[in-house]
Formats: sequence, C-alpha cells, structure tokens
Amino acid sequence: MQDHDPETQPQAPPIPAIDGADDEALLGRAKDVRGKLTAALGARVVGQGDVIDLMLVALLARGHALLVGVPGLAKTLLVSSLAEALDLSFGRVQFTPDLLPADITGTDVLQEEESASGHVRRRLRFLPGPIFHNLVLADEINRTPPKTQAALLQAMQERVVTTSGATHALPDPFQVFATRNPIEQEGTYPLPEAQLDRFLLEIHVDYPSEDEERAIARKTTSGDVGRVPRVISAEDVRALQGLVPRLPVTDEAVALAVALGRATRPQGPRPIHEVSEYVRFGAGPRGSQALVLAAKARAALRGEAAADVDDIRALVVPVLRHRLVLSYRAEADGVRDVDVLAKIAASLK
Repeated sequence: MQDHDPETQPQAPPIPAIDGADDEALLGRAKDVRGKLTAALGARVVGQGDVIDLMLVALLARGHALLVGVPGLAKTLLVSSLAEALDLSFGRVQFTPDLLPADITGTDVLQEEESASGHVRRRLRFLPGPIFHNLVLADEINRTPPKTQAALLQAMQERVVTTSGATHALPDPFQVFATRNPIEQEGTYPLPEAQLDRFLLEIHVDYPSEDEERAIARKTTSGDVGRVPRVISAEDVRALQGLVPRLPVTDEAVALAVALGRATRPQGPRPIHEVSEYVRFGAGPRGSQALVLAAKARAALRGEAAADVDDIRALVVPVLRHRLVLSYRAEADGVRDVDVLAKIAASLK
C-alpha cells in the first residue's frame, strides 16, 4: 500500500466558533434552563439527579430515551413531570399485549358529509393517534407484541406515519421517552437489537438512597405531590435543540467517540479481551454518531462552547450499552454490558 505524506493530505477545516451573540445567549439560556428544569422536577421527584440530566441531554439532542428500572422508581412520573415543565404537547400510551399499531399511530374512519344540495358523500378521514404529540410516553414498551413495537419505532426513526398510502408528518419536535421493567418477563416481548438502536440513550433508574427513600415515604404520603411549574416555552425548546448541532466538538472528542464505538466490535483487528470473550455484536456507526450528538447536548446544558472528551466519557454507558449484544457466556459468567464498557473505556485512556 502506498504511503501518503500527511502534509499533502487535505486538512480538516478549523472548528467553527459559536455563531455570534445569539448562540452565546442561547448557551447561557441552556445552562439556566438546566438548573430550572432540575429544580422543577425536584418539586415532584425526590433524587434521581443523574437520570434527570440524561433526560435533558436527550431532550436537547432531539433523541429518544429508554428508561429502565424496577417498578416504583418514578420512571413514569419523571417523564410526565418533564412534560408539565415544557410548553409541549404530551401524549401517553400504556402498552399492553392487546395494543394494535393503529392504537398508536391512528386510523382512517369513514365519514359522511352532506352537501347543501342534500347529496351525501363518504370519504376516509384520518384520526391521529396519541403518537401525534411533541413528547410521547411509551409506558412499559416491552409489554406489546413486536408488530406494535415496530409501528412506534418506525415512527421514531422516520418521524412520519403512513396509512392508506398517505403520509402524515409528526410534530416538531417529536420525542419518545419509553419505560421498561427489566425484571418481569411473563407476558413481555423483548425489543429487537435493531429497534433498540433507535434510542439515543438507555437510562437506568436505580434505587434511591436511604435518606431519599425516607423523603419519598414522607412526601408521597402527605397528600402534597408538588406542583411542576412551566419553565420553558416551545419556541425556546426548538431554539436550544437547533443550537446543539451547531455546537463545535473537538477533534479529540470525535476520535474518542469513534474509537469507543469500534472497540465494542469483536471483529476488530485488535479486540479487547472482554469484547472477544463476551460480545457477539458491537455498536454500529450510529453509536459514535450518538456519542458526539449527546456530548454536544451535554456541553450546551453546562454552558460550554464546545463538546470535549469529558463529555464523551460521561456518556459512554447510556449511549452504548443497549447497542451491545452479549453472548451466552457473558450471562453464564455474570458479565454485564457496563463491565465490558468499563474495560473499553479504561483501555482508551
């Protein structure tokens, strides 16, 4: 193979600066919104600060998020409270085994119209389903059959719904926050890996600390559930979401994101031992794309003018864990996706 002189190769353009005073003001607004939204959700939900931060990352990155946790950890409450704090339309779908795709996307109904002359005309009219909202809560997404899951996840990817040959655009923004219970397997349907890849983040909701649990027990039994104030307008949400793609990212951060994604693949030239032993399939290019985009959103929420390697490292687990397909040997040896990702991250320091 012929060697190329690096000095003769095209050089990457310099990272652009934040686009003037408007974007600088938006950065300050993003940091302010993060504080206010965190405080607003804290009026309803005790603890879960890390979960809230990741939900806000997904919000600004226009990404979908999957919240995983045992029952009673306020997953549904977190999403509904976030919707209250935003000036966005909100829809909720409780997933059940008998749910049909049309129950989510909508359906065509036959409608009769009478003209002034008395002539009756029949036509099909599309009735939008609950997916036609800015923020959609898909509660217990693994309780519905694959056909219904696919209808939702197709809309998540394409942001349109097609029925009877007609295409209907979903609102802008359109984001899905889904919840999944990891312990109940009876009557559930696992999400295929290709569909899991549609989620920007998989956010695990852990048990509260002892002090937090005391506060939960006291607050939720007092009759005072707390009111979530409206924090931000729909126009501000769209403006902040528009800022994130324009935010610069360092070359080192992009290189690290790509290296992390490629390191999850056992087919690589020098795979990490834990990857070779326990991973069947690693993350595709969408994994590194998601890392960079989520890092930009995280930087914006901190009021930083560029995303860097610290932002990438902070998001490795929620961005990549659901993109790994572990082997049966991993299950037998008690190796989890986070264990594999920790080894990968440590090897790329």
